[in-house]
Amino acid sequence: MRSQCLLVGLGAVLATAVPVAASSLYTVPKYAAMLVNAQTGEILYARQADAPRFPASITKVLTLYLAFEQLAKGNMRSDDLVMISRHAATQAPSKLGLRVGATIPLKTAIDVIATKSANDIAVALAEHIAGSESAFAAQMTTTARRLGMMSSQFVNATGLPDARQLTTARDIATLSRAIVRDFPQFYRVFSQVSVDYEGHAIENHNHLLTTLPGVDGIKTGFTTAAGFTLAASKAENGTRLIAVVLGGPSRLARDGNVTNLLDTGFYVLGQRARGEYTTVAANFAEPEDLNDGTLAALSETTISDAPTLAMVPRVPPLLARGTGARVH
Repeated sequence: MRSQCLLVGLGAVLATAVPVAASSLYTVPKYAAMLVNAQTGEILYARQADAPRFPASITKVLTLYLAFEQLAKGNMRSDDLVMISRHAATQAPSKLGLRVGATIPLKTAIDVIATKSANDIAVALAEHIAGSESAFAAQMTTTARRLGMMSSQFVNATGLPDARQLTTARDIATLSRAIVRDFPQFYRVFSQVSVDYEGHAIENHNHLLTTLPGVDGIKTGFTTAAGFTLAASKAENGTRLIAVVLGGPSRLARDGNVTNLLDTGFYVLGQRARGEYTTVAANFAEPEDLNDGTLAALSETTISDAPTLAMVPRVPPLLARGTGARVH
């Protein structure tokens, strides 16, 4: 039997006020999750998958999806220069911090959005494509509907807090499958552990790239309203699974939850291949719903994954709920 408590304490946190924009959803639990087979679309696990949630920086997966569309159509080139507007320069961290009027090559812009989750560069890219961030956000929602993300609405390119910008774990799983399927030639940007920018190494916020073999993307995020979010993709023996967790109480807890979902998913597929029918739910100890008190202690100084917490070890699947194992 397999047992391990994955979701550990909050670690060091910074106190901050809850943003007004979060109030519309701040009285309900934040946790939601989905595990899906990227090739077949089979849903292996779902928890509150259709409940409205704030996406945080996972939003930028859709921002980059629209950029990849423009590149694939030949409307943009990787050496195009993206200019930083005043609106882009005034975005909250995480950001690259370029001055108004500065330019950055499109390829570099995509790299730092995928790794550093730079809000100023995401807005500059949105303006480069659509003329304004609001026009780009309208394109985001239209594209989301076309992909089958029927419960999502986008009003900015970053995922910075806005009560109108909502999604679901199911929709993020749909988006993750789409970017893997539609743009294999560009998807590799999500697998970069770090990128070089003017002699400085910018590290990817997705720590599973180095702690869980087979993970090659996709995107993390954090705001107080959203909690810690992650869409992760792992390939093993020709099969790719995508796990989505929204509303984690800490980076460590979120990473552990996603690790366990992916490991349990591949364990279940292995057991099925041996003739034993089982499910992820039968082998996965679900975390309890995360309440407002848990998330209110977190800081919203950045949309990335601060504060940095210790790495989570890779562990085997948990016991089924019926065995008494609990995640805490």
